[in-house]
Amino acid sequence: MATTNPRLKALSDTGVSIWLDDLNRPMISSGELQKLIDEQDVVGVTTNPTIFATALKDGTAYNGQVKELADGGANVDDAVFAITTDDVRNACDVMRPVYDATEGQDGRVSIEVDPRLAKDTEATVEMAKKLWASVDRPNVMIKIPATVEGLPAISQTLAEGISVNVTLIFSLDRYRGVMNAFLTGLEQARQNGKDLSTIRSVASFFVSRVDSEIDKRLDAIGSDEAKALKGRAGVANARLAYQAFEEVFGTSRWQTLADDGAHVQRPLWASTGVKDPAYSDTMYVVDLAVSDTVNTMPPKTLAAVADHGEIKGDQVTGNYADAKKVLDDLEALGVSYADVVGVLETEGVDKFDKSWAELLASVQGELTKAGDSADYATQEA
Repeated sequence: MATTNPRLKALSDTGVSIWLDDLNRPMISSGELQKLIDEQDVVGVTTNPTIFATALKDGTAYNGQVKELADGGANVDDAVFAITTDDVRNACDVMRPVYDATEGQDGRVSIEVDPRLAKDTEATVEMAKKLWASVDRPNVMIKIPATVEGLPAISQTLAEGISVNVTLIFSLDRYRGVMNAFLTGLEQARQNGKDLSTIRSVASFFVSRVDSEIDKRLDAIGSDEAKALKGRAGVANARLAYQAFEEVFGTSRWQTLADDGAHVQRPLWASTGVKDPAYSDTMYVVDLAVSDTVNTMPPKTLAAVADHGEIKGDQVTGNYADAKKVLDDLEALGVSYADVVGVLETEGVDKFDKSWAELLASVQGELTKAGDSADYATQEA
C-alpha cells in the first residue's frame, strides 16, 4: 500500500492542492504519474510548451506517433496539436479517479492555447474550444494568458462551459480583472443554460519571477534598505492577491452565482521554483500555504518540499499588513510596481512565444527525421 509523504500531506491538509508542473509520455506510461498521485499527494498537472519540447528531445517515446504523422503528411502545427492533446488526454485518464473523488475540484490537467494568439481574443477562444473538443475529457483545463485581449477570451470560453486555467498573472490590478472576467463568464454561461457546477477555474499568479525582477533593481540601488527587501516581493504580492480573492468572493455578485452551483476560482501559485540559491528552496510553497489554493511545482521543488518542507499552516491571511508594507517600501526606494509587472507580462508573453517556437522546431525536426528514416519508429531509447 502506498504511503503518503507526511510533509506533502500536511500541505494538503492546510487546503493546498499540489499540482505538478511537468508532463511527458514516459511519465504516464511507466506509472510514474500514478506513483506521484499515490505517494506525493499530487492531484493535478500543468503543462507548457517548454515541457513538451523537452520531452520530445529526450528519448524516443514519441517516435511512433511522429512517424505516423509524417507519413500522413501532417504539418508541424497539426503534429504539435496531435502530440500534446494525446499526452494531456492520457494524463486526464490517469487523473480521473482524483477528479471523481474531489467532485471535479482536482484531478485536472492543463493545456495551453498557442501563445502566438495571446493578443487575439477571437482566435484564442476558437483554439480553446478546439483543444477542449480534442482532449474530450471533463477534467482538462484550457490555459489562457491574462493579457488585456485574454480577459474577454476567458469570459467567452467559460461561457461555453469550458474550464479555464488563467495564466501569466503578475499584477494585482490584472488579477482583479481576471476575477471579473471569471464572474462575467459564469454569468454568461448561466444565460447559455450551462450547469455552473461543472465549470472550474484557477488563476495562476506568478511568484518567483517577481522577485527576480525586483531583486535585480534592488541590487542596482545597493543600499542596506534595498538589500533588506530582497526576496520578499514575490510572496508579498501573492499574499495581497489572496486578500483580493477573499474580497471578491465575499461579494453578493459572487454569492448569486454560488447559489446556482458555481465554484470559486482558486488562486494558483505558479513559478514556485526558487531562482536564487540564497533563498530556501521551499519558500514559495511554505510561505504561501493557505486554504482554497493550488501550488503547481516543478519536480525539483516538489522533491524539496517532500524532503524538508516545514509546513506551518496558514501563512497568508495574517500577513496582509506586512505584505502591503513590503510593496510600499519598494515604491519608497524608487522600485515602481507598475513598471515591474508591466515588464514581467511583456517578458512572459515573449518567453511563451519562444517556448512555442522551440516546440515547433523540435516537432519539425522529428517529422523530418521520421520522413528520412525507415526504422525511426522502432528505435530504442
